[in-house]
Amino acid sequence: MSGASDRQPHVPAYWYGDVPVPAHARLLSALYGAVTDLRRALYRKGLKRRRHPGVPVIVVGNITAGGAGKTPLTIALVQRLKQEGWNPGVASRGYGRDDIATPLWVERDTDPRVGGDEPVLIARRTGAKLRADRDRAAAAKALADAGCDIVVCDDGLQHYRLARDIEIEVVDGRRRYGNGQLLPAGPLREPPERGAECDFRVVNMPNLSGDGAAATTGFGEWPMRLIADQALPLLGGRPLKLDAFVGQRVHAVAGIGDPERYFTMLRSLGIAIVPHAFADHHRYSAADFEFGSRLPVLMTEKDAVKIPLTGEGAFASDLHYSVPVRAELPEAFWVSLLDKLPARAAR
Repeated sequence: MSGASDRQPHVPAYWYGDVPVPAHARLLSALYGAVTDLRRALYRKGLKRRRHPGVPVIVVGNITAGGAGKTPLTIALVQRLKQEGWNPGVASRGYGRDDIATPLWVERDTDPRVGGDEPVLIARRTGAKLRADRDRAAAAKALADAGCDIVVCDDGLQHYRLARDIEIEVVDGRRRYGNGQLLPAGPLREPPERGAECDFRVVNMPNLSGDGAAATTGFGEWPMRLIADQALPLLGGRPLKLDAFVGQRVHAVAGIGDPERYFTMLRSLGIAIVPHAFADHHRYSAADFEFGSRLPVLMTEKDAVKIPLTGEGAFASDLHYSVPVRAELPEAFWVSLLDKLPARAAR
């Protein structure tokens, strides 16, 4: 690991390893579980009100802390819905925004510090209307009022105030549920049985390149592969095939929920990487890229949207590349999903 190793996201060893859970973490986990159960019960019994925007709502989320592949799936959902004739909008909390309390319409050229890195990435990739609001129900209503006939909610599984028609749980196929315990004793936001309540369980398969051994899915699970085959120069120019870097040493930068997933993908292609892991939603400065050697820098697309290209503070060079991924799922998944939506004639 490079000098960036001290900035990588900290995940307790007992979450995903055979390490005893500290007593204080078990105690806090029990308290967290009680609060979570109470909150769900209030919504289930109607003591807290759910709000529906009046158009179909698809919620994408997970029950574990950290990344699982929600954003690539959200992008794929929006793109497929457009192909099917829908006019989708995206509701997002917009983690990492300067002013999280103020609702905002996010567009492709919105500053990620204002709109959030994931919302800006989704807006650029899909061209769909996107509303960032910590109140996802309000965001969904704004999208419906703006003419969207279906709403995709990114990372909203625990936002019960938003009534939904379809729930999709995304599972990291490598780490799964870890030790199966609730935060902070384990990685779970909710008990495992919560995932079983969702309409679909999509498993993000661990080998992104499609080579070598890969995990299998269980009954009722749908495999998703994140395919990366291009490197896009941040300063513009001709895209390169990712395999152009095979046999080369490169700096690999990832400020996502599970940086090791990205590093493993590059290694599996035969690229010799110097890994630099940063915390999820990390804000980059020129100092973060002082690696001591002039090698190509391959970063995730989510990281690349935060690199200033012009103006004061710009530091991108012709060595910096973005590596986008696209989610691929079985056609049977899309058929099953679309079957659960209302017929177009009824809208």
